[in-house]
Amino acid sequence: MVLSKTASETDVSVHSTFASRYVRTSLPRFKMPENSIPKEAAYQIINDELMLDGNPRLNLASFVTTWMEPECDKLIMDSINKNYVDMDEYPVTTELQNRCVNMIAHLFNAPLGESEAAVGVGTVGSSEAIMLAGLAFKRKWQNKRKAEGKPYEKPNIVTGANVQVCWEKFARYFEVELKEVKLREGYYVMDPVKAVEMVDENTICVAAILGSTLNGEFEDVKLLNDLLIEKNKETGWDTPIHVDAASGGFIAPFLYPELEWDFRLPLVKSINVSGHKYGLVYAGIGWVIWRSKEDLPEELIFHINYLGADQPTFTLNFSKGSSQVIAQYYQLIRLGYEGYRNVMENCHENAIVLKEGLEKTGRFNIVSKDNGVPLVAFSLKDSKRHDEFEISEMLRRFGWIVPAYTMPADAQHITVLRVVIREDFSRTLAERIVIDIQKVLHELDTLPAKVNAKLAMAEEEEAKSGTVVKKTAIETQREVAAFWKKYVSERKTNKNKIC
Repeated sequence: MVLSKTASETDVSVHSTFASRYVRTSLPRFKMPENSIPKEAAYQIINDELMLDGNPRLNLASFVTTWMEPECDKLIMDSINKNYVDMDEYPVTTELQNRCVNMIAHLFNAPLGESEAAVGVGTVGSSEAIMLAGLAFKRKWQNKRKAEGKPYEKPNIVTGANVQVCWEKFARYFEVELKEVKLREGYYVMDPVKAVEMVDENTICVAAILGSTLNGEFEDVKLLNDLLIEKNKETGWDTPIHVDAASGGFIAPFLYPELEWDFRLPLVKSINVSGHKYGLVYAGIGWVIWRSKEDLPEELIFHINYLGADQPTFTLNFSKGSSQVIAQYYQLIRLGYEGYRNVMENCHENAIVLKEGLEKTGRFNIVSKDNGVPLVAFSLKDSKRHDEFEISEMLRRFGWIVPAYTMPADAQHITVLRVVIREDFSRTLAERIVIDIQKVLHELDTLPAKVNAKLAMAEEEEAKSGTVVKKTAIETQREVAAFWKKYVSERKTNKNKIC
């Protein structure tokens, strides 16, 4: 017997999603709805909300890849249901991961024999990669201290104050003291001399950044290595180096092949890199490579067999998708050395175009360097009336997402804007954003000084005259409101005038 159900009147209009009841009533936001809805309605509701997100291609705050070729998109979708951890079930995917590890290890000049396999692993990003590398350093240092009968309860890492937040997470989560070299105006990366001075017997490693998040600058890993070798000789320690090449690891080998920052330096024991940044893969893939097996303590590697065969694993998570690993392999064989070099050269050239366009305005100081990650960090020469945060906010009206931020200690009085140049940021877009920035500057010039600056200048004048009167919060609020009311009124009057 065939069971049939008569459609209710409210379901008849499902052929037109926007005419259905499902998009005319709101769904509960924080509780699962009681009843099901048609797939078309579910898609439309979510799609409509997502329209309010920014355009990823115009998100110039992010280093993360926002475009890949359609052929790679298809590979990603074809493998989206594969669990990367099921190595016995998906042996080819595991093989592709191993090939990526070895390709990247050779790119970083790992000292491998003819048939020697590289030591490394794919991660969900550089944050996980840094956690794993840090754990390896901590455990190796602890084992040595135990063997020598010395205290091993207070490990520390020396970094610059410009490190990404994942280093602070590692220090807090795994109880390691983070000793930061402070920055100073005009020098926004770790000073190798000061870093080595901060090293003591409890230092598990010194972390150098190849491509600072703040201004894209490469730290001097070669100088750090040389200074640390001398200190190790004097003290009898063997303090190593980790290179956080999240942003610069896929740039330096192609743009600056002579630069010594990688495993060519003897104290560099591990390197992390983000495949989802200049490795040119969508978000969700990072890599960590060790110099040799001796640099990754065996006790940190787990062996499981309940998925069908003995499988070594050294990750913080377990299940994850295979798509990004496959996408990374696609990019490595599709582009090759030549293709990556062409992409990085284009990014660098577009960064120069943007930098020169900003310099021609005469309004900005360029904080970034020509050599480094292809980005442009810049600050206003005169920020008394208006600041970088106002420029950032007004650029959103044109669709651009450009971050403004203050530098870390001891350069926190410096505020900068930053535009990251990715593969999909063309020269046309570089020229376009300069035009839009000029429009913003012109509009700001017609506006009164930001209220906080105006009040500060008034208080400064009062202080000079010796007639400082402390205003209450209500008085200040009223003054601000009156100021803007007058300003808006004047703008309306001017618009109604006939020229």
